[in-house]
Amino acid sequence: MSKISYYTEEGLKKLKDELDNLERVERPRVSNDIAEARDKGDLSENAEYHAAKEEQSLLELKIAKLKEVVANARVIDESLLDTSKILIHSKVKLKNTANNMEFSYTLVADSETNIKEGKLSVNSPIGKGLLGKKVGEVAEIQVPSGIMSFEILEISR
Repeated sequence: MSKISYYTEEGLKKLKDELDNLERVERPRVSNDIAEARDKGDLSENAEYHAAKEEQSLLELKIAKLKEVVANARVIDESLLDTSKILIHSKVKLKNTANNMEFSYTLVADSETNIKEGKLSVNSPIGKGLLGKKVGEVAEIQVPSGIMSFEILEISR
C-alpha cells in the first residue's frame, strides 16, 4: 500500500534531484565498477566484484524506494492551510513546561527532516503529539525518556 506524503515544492525538488543523481551518476559509476572488477579474473574469489554487486543491489533498492516516494508525493499549498491548529508545514513555537525553554520547529515530511534547521518530522513522537493542537493548549507527549509537556505559544506558516 502506498503512503502519500506532503512536501513543499523545494522538498519535492530535492527528492527528484536526488533520484536523478542516483540514476544518472551513481548507477553508471557502479556499473563501471562491476565491469572493471569483472575484468580482473576469477569472479568466485574477486572481492571487488562482489562488493560492487552488493553496492549495485543497495543502490537499486534505494532508487526503487525513492521512485515510490516521488510517485506518492503531493505538493501542499501552504496558503490554504488552517493556521488555527498545528498541521504539516506549520511553524510552531513551543515552551517546555518542565524547564520553560522555548523551541521553534516546522513540521515536515520525513525526508525533509533536519533538526539543525528546525525541521521536525510530522511522524516523530513530538510531531505526532503536536498535530491538531491550538495556541494555548498543552501537548503531553510520550517520548523514549518519558512524558514531555509543551505549551503551544504560536502557530504560523
